[in-house]
Amino acid sequence: MAAEQTTGQTRAGVVDKAFRVRVAIVWLVLLALFVAFFLSFGLDLPFIVDKFPALAGFTLSRAGFIQGAVLTLYVCFFSIIASVVLGLLAALGRLSKSSIAYGLSTFYTSFFRGTPLLVQIFLIYLGIPQIGPVPAAIPSGIIALSLNYGAYLSEIFRAGLLSVPAGQREAGLALGLHPWQLMVKVVMPQAIRVAIPPTGSQFIAMLKDSSLISVMGVTELMFVAQSYGRSSYRYIEMLTTAAAIYWFLSILFELVQVRLESHFGKGYRAR
Repeated sequence: MAAEQTTGQTRAGVVDKAFRVRVAIVWLVLLALFVAFFLSFGLDLPFIVDKFPALAGFTLSRAGFIQGAVLTLYVCFFSIIASVVLGLLAALGRLSKSSIAYGLSTFYTSFFRGTPLLVQIFLIYLGIPQIGPVPAAIPSGIIALSLNYGAYLSEIFRAGLLSVPAGQREAGLALGLHPWQLMVKVVMPQAIRVAIPPTGSQFIAMLKDSSLISVMGVTELMFVAQSYGRSSYRYIEMLTTAAAIYWFLSILFELVQVRLESHFGKGYRAR
């Protein structure tokens, strides 16, 4: 019996390896076609090589601050942290029996999911100074991305929390766990597993939507690409390079997402 099980596992491993090899071949073929397609544009490769360090953020801006892809990651890093906190609070508010908490969370998610992100950026950047404080462009971008994606994450987190069977909550209470202990030790670990895939997709979307803050003059990746394209009339070179950098960063995000899914899904695969 054990020998048959071992043989079955070996065959499954061989089939899985062959499948991954075929997928890799498909990717390589499509990538080659993609490269050939873009090279058919007659791109000025020396110009791309010359401007790539600035787009990637390997050099500082004229003001001596980070720019390009590094600034994009900087904005996304703080936006991700803030949006997760906002999303979790809004999700708990949606599940709360308090009318005030429920009303605040539903109004928040309705407004920020129902209006364009670009409008929200302008409302924060141009609207807040009308009542007093004058936020800088980068904090305004972080606030706008955080509020917008926090609203979307709230629904993802709410779905994850509701996916945990009620019986597990009842069992935890029967064991004498405090409601917060129950949330942290029983509900959250299971909800995270369900929430990771859509949350990862939202973070990848945020990475691309961060290009909208270029309208405020933030020297992130898209702003730098447009600036060089405008000054040299080499738009296609700069936009193609920016697209390649965005794609590379998205792949890195996807790899992190896969690792998190693998980590939180260990117990379920073992079954």
